This record gives sequence, C-alpha cells and structure tokens, in this order.
Amino acid sequence: MKLGICLPHYGRPIEVGRMLEVVRRAEDCGLDSIWVTDHVIVPEQANVIYREHMLDPLAMLPWLAGVTSRVALGTSVVILPYRSPIPVAKLLASVDVLSGGRLIVGAAIGWLEGEFDALGVPFKERASRSDEALELLRTLWTQGHPKIQTKRHRVQDVVFSPMPLQKPRPPLYVGGSSDGALRRVARLGDGWHASATNHEAFRQGADTVRRYWKEAGREGSPFFSLRIPVLIDGVHKPAVDMALIRGRHTVSGSVTQIAEELRGFEALGCGHVALEVSYSTFPAILETIDLLADKVRPQLAR
Repeated sequence: MKLGICLPHYGRPIEVGRMLEVVRRAEDCGLDSIWVTDHVIVPEQANVIYREHMLDPLAMLPWLAGVTSRVALGTSVVILPYRSPIPVAKLLASVDVLSGGRLIVGAAIGWLEGEFDALGVPFKERASRSDEALELLRTLWTQGHPKIQTKRHRVQDVVFSPMPLQKPRPPLYVGGSSDGALRRVARLGDGWHASATNHEAFRQGADTVRRYWKEAGREGSPFFSLRIPVLIDGVHKPAVDMALIRGRHTVSGSVTQIAEELRGFEALGCGHVALEVSYSTFPAILETIDLLADKVRPQLAR
C-alpha cells in the first residue's frame, strides 16, 4: 500500500518556507505522494479548517511539480462543479507534463452549499456538472482532436494540448460515500477515493463499487484509496480546535496501532492512503513524516 500526506496549505498562517520543508521531508523520507485539497470561498459560519489561509490547490500543483522530482501529486479532492471543466482539464494535463507524469486526480461533487452560492453554481446541479466534467476529462486527455457534446459543452474542430504524459491518461479517483457517488465511480472513474471512514464502512463501500463496476460492464478492477486524519500518541499537539475533526474517523494511537489499522485497510483492498496532518504544528508534522517513513511504512506491504 502506498502512503502519502495531505499538504498543510490551509488552516494556518501561510508560511511557504515551512510548507516547502514539509514537501522536501516527505520526498526525502520516501513517502509516495503529496495531496492538495479544494475549497475556493468558504462561508463564515462554516466551522471547517479550510475556511482561512487556504492556498488554491490548482496553484499548488504546478509549484509542487517544480519543487519535487519523485512523489506523486494528488488532489483530495478537486470539486468539479466549482470551475469550468475544459480549462481545468488543460491545467491538470499541464501539471502531469510538468511533473513528469506524476498526477493523481481525486474528484468529487462538493457538499458546502454556501460555497456554491458564492460561486454562482446551482447546488442542485453539482452531480450532473460533475458527471459532465468527468466525461470531458476522459475525452480531452485521450483525444488530441476531441469530439464530444455534453449538456453544456460542444467540443469539435479543436485541438487539445498538452496531452498528459501518463497513458492512457492520469488516474481519476472519485470521492463520496453516497450511492450516487459509488455509481459515479463505476461509470466514470478508475477508482474510489474514500474519506475518514472506518474499516466496516470502507468494506461496504468497496464491495458496492465492485458490484456497480461489474454491472456497468467495466473491465479490470476499480482502485481503492483513502484520505484520513492521523494522530500519533506523544506527537500531535493540535494547532486548531479539534472540534473541526469531530465526527470523522481517524487513525490514531501508538505507531504500532496506526500501522495495524492501516494494514486493516490494506487487507480490504486499499492501495493508497493520504494522511491528513494539518491539524498539527509544523514540528509535529515533520516528526509524523519521519515516523511514517521509519516505523509505519515498513509494516505495510509494498
């Protein structure tokens, strides 16, 4: 199972030098991936860590491509209805080229209604807009002279460039836990990107995706990944109100307990985990990376 971290580009004063230190430590220690998170303009009343000091994920990705050389670069997740999908397809394809083919695209429909209101995007259209965006990404990334018509876009007699470096295209992992989300994985994604769930909920979701995948006539098997907060005993002194993660499942405890829980997800078919570390101080984040690399990862199958 591959192991990565979510970059702390939100929820704390912006310190580019310290973020760069985190990125370099993760790569130098041999972690597999670095992930960025998407919100654009968060309502004041929303008590979420993403509300303040949040750098745009689609700006972070080209920066990460330039300051790293090996780790995969993931989105956990990009909210598809927030933006026009064709410019996003070009930006993400450019990141794949700039990074040497290291992009992973996690995508979802979004949940924060006030954010949709501020962006002028109808909340009730988020599912259909996401389906449309996924269709466009799949087409534009595999056809240099694309021809596709969706509800809102008619693409023909044009050239799309650059084409992604990965072939046939960068992987698309769809987030969400609703029945509609799991059906979306089977119809339009390459895998499921679960979030802050326990073993049983992950098992149920994965089984449902496999069933829908088979019903959709898809070849091969879906990929399974997970984003989840990590809290290590003796390391984590939260930098924010822990109410912000109340109600979300975490992997927590001693290093041995964390490795055991991750092995449980691995046994259920999870192939990649993105661990959230933004709830901690920068020194604790660096210590977490060291422990993940030296103590946890050796206990996971490679």
